[in-house]
Amino acid sequence: MRPLWRCRNCAAEWPCQPARLALLVEYRHDRTALLVYLGILMAEARDQLGQLNSHPAPDLTDRFLGWARARG
Repeated sequence: MRPLWRCRNCAAEWPCQPARLALLVEYRHDRTALLVYLGILMAEARDQLGQLNSHPAPDLTDRFLGWARARG
């Protein structure tokens, strides 16, 4: 649900756990493409959330990218 960046199904902050799983499955052969896609969405979310509030949006890096980085 934009511009709030909440899941339409569970109302949790997007990407919620089911969305993360779906994205990992969809991008299972191209983690780099997943990170690029999430980076684009993170920038959009930052802009939209910043417009909703009178102050800048919080750092969204962990929310959008931290979980998707390749595990060592």
